[in-house]
Amino acid sequence: MGPVIELIAGSYEQIAFGYRLSTGEEEWTATADFTHHAHTASVSAVATSERYIATGSRDETIQIYDMKKRIEHGALLHHDGTISCLEFYGTSHLLSGGQDGLLCVWSTKNWECLKSIRAHKGQVTSLSVHPSGKLALTVGTDKTLRTWNLIDGRSAFIKNIKQNAVIVKWSPEGDKYVVVIGDKVDVYNLETATVTSTIISPKRISSIKFLTNSILAIAGDDETVRLCDINTQKVLCEFEAHETRVKSVDSFTMDDFCVLVTASNDGFIKMWKLNLESLEPPVLLGKVNTTARLTCLAVWKPTTLQEPPPEVKTEPATSHDIKDILALEKKRKRVRISTVEVVQEDHASPKKKKDGGGKKQKT
Repeated sequence: MGPVIELIAGSYEQIAFGYRLSTGEEEWTATADFTHHAHTASVSAVATSERYIATGSRDETIQIYDMKKRIEHGALLHHDGTISCLEFYGTSHLLSGGQDGLLCVWSTKNWECLKSIRAHKGQVTSLSVHPSGKLALTVGTDKTLRTWNLIDGRSAFIKNIKQNAVIVKWSPEGDKYVVVIGDKVDVYNLETATVTSTIISPKRISSIKFLTNSILAIAGDDETVRLCDINTQKVLCEFEAHETRVKSVDSFTMDDFCVLVTASNDGFIKMWKLNLESLEPPVLLGKVNTTARLTCLAVWKPTTLQEPPPEVKTEPATSHDIKDILALEKKRKRVRISTVEVVQEDHASPKKKKDGGGKKQKT
């Protein structure tokens, strides 16, 4: 029996789809497993963890679906405006960013909003958690890139950029990160916080995915997916994935190859077999037509080994220096994110916390 793999896609039609993969030797098949119609507006973001699926929407809510019990788990209410980005850290925390400029940290144990950080003056367009769980990056419509110390919930570094960035993402090893602005990808070195290379795409970029620490899959406003080396800035492989623009990409690994999953406005989700060593043209493993206008995509691939619970850290770090924060990783301790008040940005007017913020509504 093969591994449990599901493809989760959000749509303009307010529905999140779940498809269970059958990974045969020849053509793979994706069978409809569930439809989650808990939103009242289009689905704008989706994220998966070992047990849960989280979807964000223009209706200002985050809906949680329990994949273990196969039930709707409830709604998280804290943001004002569209939920623009979601990301789980392990099995313990969910981070969300929204149109209201907030970066929220949620506990997956009781779904309490542990932190509500005034991250940007405009919308938080993208967020990414460092592999250590101690730092988070955000970009927003105020043309800034910000690094957050998740131990004390305060800003560790602020960099002004000339344009509004739409995507930020750490590399798998956490030694670099990339920022997407329009049709270009800027690659930053962590220690120097400077741009080391830039990749230019023919079209505006809508989604990226690290396949290795140096190979990045890039998709955007055309039908082509490109695999690029962020160190040499070379396009290693490119192929026509869909008939219209590719809206979102994700990936997972099998025994000896990588599977790239693509979703498009044409309604199709496709699975591509990649050999990251030879980088030969990918092989189409299978596809499914959702008949919907897809907006986002995530792979749910639970492991059999559960992660241990985070260790309690008695004294939070006080240094805002990035190197000092990451040096704590050598102690190999999980960090417990403690409850703090809303962190207001300097010169920003205080904002009253919403009634019912962080409350979970049972369905």
